[in-house]
Amino acid sequence: MTADADSVRIALVEDNAVNRNTFQQKVQQYANWNIVFIANNGDACLHELKGLPATGLPQVIFMDIEMPGLNGIQTIAAGKILYPQIHFIVLTAFDDDDKIFEAIKAGASGYLLKHESAVTLKDAITNVLNFNGAPLSPAIARKALQLLSQSSNNNIKSKTAAPPESLTERETEILQHTVNGLDAKRIADILNISVYTVRKHIANVYEKLHVQSKAQIMKLAHENKWFH
Repeated sequence: MTADADSVRIALVEDNAVNRNTFQQKVQQYANWNIVFIANNGDACLHELKGLPATGLPQVIFMDIEMPGLNGIQTIAAGKILYPQIHFIVLTAFDDDDKIFEAIKAGASGYLLKHESAVTLKDAITNVLNFNGAPLSPAIARKALQLLSQSSNNNIKSKTAAPPESLTERETEILQHTVNGLDAKRIADILNISVYTVRKHIANVYEKLHVQSKAQIMKLAHENKWFH
């Protein structure tokens, strides 16, 4: 199923009423978005999921982090074990280092900040459902890149290694732009190709390198010093 052509089942887990209303206003802009449920914490989310048939489960769940009871990261970790087919996208006001990587390790497919527009939410849904991508807010992508750079041993000088030979020249080119923190639209503009083509190449890179997120790609590239 593609996110553009068919009805998309989504859910929101958010304890703040104002944020819930804002999210619903954004959702109303797209007639093919079907909100399966809105829960105010992780415990309520898992309870809602338990009562749904497999065909009625949300495809994407937008998840806040700081909530009473089971928080967002704990809920994602539990949810991915019980419902591995669901994509969890963090939607939060927090961009601190620990939470970014805790969410990714828990199984989050993406990490967005709450101020993002309806168009950005739509792009995120398309990204995860159609391309198995990992949508990140630009500020989060930059921070993730900085964190990975800091974690490498800057005191050791080494030659730049080449990415795996299994990647095509175009895939390697797109991989380098991705590692440098550029999103699919920016890469498409630079290479004069469509965003769809960029995302297909990124999906191929993920498959060939056996990774599932942009953060994992960045970590792998820095550990192997592919583009230093």
